Amino acid sequence: MIKDITIGQYFPGNSPIHKMDSRVKLLLDILYLVILFTTQSFTGLIAGLLFMVICYLIARINLTMILKSVKPIMPLMLFTAILNLLFIKGETPLFSWWIISIYPEGIRTSLFMLVRILALIVGMSLLTYTTSPIMLTDAIERLLNPLKKIHFPVHELSMMMTIALRFIPTLIEETDKIMSAQKARGAEMDTGSIFKRAKSLIPILIPLFVSAFKRANELATAMECRCYHGGEGRTRLRQLKTAPRDYIAIVIMLLLFAGIIVMNFFPIIP
Repeated sequence: MIKDITIGQYFPGNSPIHKMDSRVKLLLDILYLVILFTTQSFTGLIAGLLFMVICYLIARINLTMILKSVKPIMPLMLFTAILNLLFIKGETPLFSWWIISIYPEGIRTSLFMLVRILALIVGMSLLTYTTSPIMLTDAIERLLNPLKKIHFPVHELSMMMTIALRFIPTLIEETDKIMSAQKARGAEMDTGSIFKRAKSLIPILIPLFVSAFKRANELATAMECRCYHGGEGRTRLRQLKTAPRDYIAIVIMLLLFAGIIVMNFFPIIP
């Protein structure tokens, strides 16, 4: 079901990862992305993925959430794997038929990209699972604060990003309700040709867009009623403060980064 998609959801908790400074978590997540794109071997990718699984266990988040976070990206992952499988050439093909040739290099590249995308989605999902939208907004605004000197709308940008992230679960839930209502009226969305299925999405997209614009208008009205005028003169209930656990997390991530660099030169699994 579409309601099983967990992108953008926040799961409250009291784990050490939940209590970390949101600025540190955001920076470490960016460093994790750098690690994934730096590694050139399966050893580094598997090490990064295992590290993130350990973080899920520390955050006391069910590992089934990993599968739910990957679920909406599965078509893109399969499409990427097929492209690499068909277009990466090598010396001796393992299989050849008509214009299709599959090489060992293509299989390796496809698996490598699948593991990399999986680790990427898992790492990004952990950030939203353990960080509330308000804290994430504050983190983005604080980190981009130097750009205010060149009159960059830092607060407005961070607010828009967080609102968009916050409303992903809401729109997913709304889509599921609309699909259920259309099926109750006799609409067939899971049968027929691909063109028929695409045409059946029109009764879903139109009310979804109407609902989205209605929610946006209600949100704007609510913000105006609360005298919201941007970041000028705004105070915060919770102040962001670093703690020893944040520095420990930074050291651990830097050690992982150093380990990945070493694994590039001495891979266990090339």
